[in-house]
Amino acid sequence: MTLLRGDALSAAFDHGSAAYDRLVAASPGYHAHLRRSARRLGLPDGGRGLRVLDLGCGTGASTAALLAAAPHARITGVDASAGMLDRAAAKSWPEGVDFLHAPVEELAGRLRPGSFDAVFAGYLFRNLADPDKALDLVRGLLAPGGRLAVHEYTLGGSPVHRAVWNTVCATVIQPAGRLAGDDGLYRHLRRSVIEFDTAPAFAGRLRRAGFRDVRVLPLPGWQTGITHTFVGVGERS
Repeated sequence: MTLLRGDALSAAFDHGSAAYDRLVAASPGYHAHLRRSARRLGLPDGGRGLRVLDLGCGTGASTAALLAAAPHARITGVDASAGMLDRAAAKSWPEGVDFLHAPVEELAGRLRPGSFDAVFAGYLFRNLADPDKALDLVRGLLAPGGRLAVHEYTLGGSPVHRAVWNTVCATVIQPAGRLAGDDGLYRHLRRSVIEFDTAPAFAGRLRRAGFRDVRVLPLPGWQTGITHTFVGVGERS
């Protein structure tokens, strides 16, 4: 199977949006892990006075995680899938949360440089055709000293991690996707993780993109060695 990219991936997410919340709710730790990664941004004072960009917000799970970590922040959720974004926007949100339908690659002309104090990206970068270009864009959108947290499936490098991922996909994730009528999307998920960076390689990608103080933090449960939080700081003022 060829990995889905661009419009084809957006269309697959559009189709899968109706069942998405139900499927991820059945994944042990899914929402708790997003909240943990959001807390790792370390936003002070509940995010009061801060602007946060939620890249790849999907149906709003990462947006809710950011609100739990920084309830006073202004949050802009962005996603390339209109179907996923419609699900997010239909939920109840406090004042200060808004959504934008756009691919990451088009944000340079839609958002002002330096306009965000923090960026959160959940399950995004392995789906992009050019992750390095996206990281350059993110760095430009951050205010001086702004923070980045990436929550992503990135295997730790051990054959055990790869074996666990393949087993979980074959026995749980892909069968659930087939029942929901979204087999292609979840076959893409399996392969995208296998073909993407390991955790050390993605940390190196962040450093090469100009982020400093990069840290790689594990997540608990079955996703240990499979999902990581990456945190870094943008350019100094």
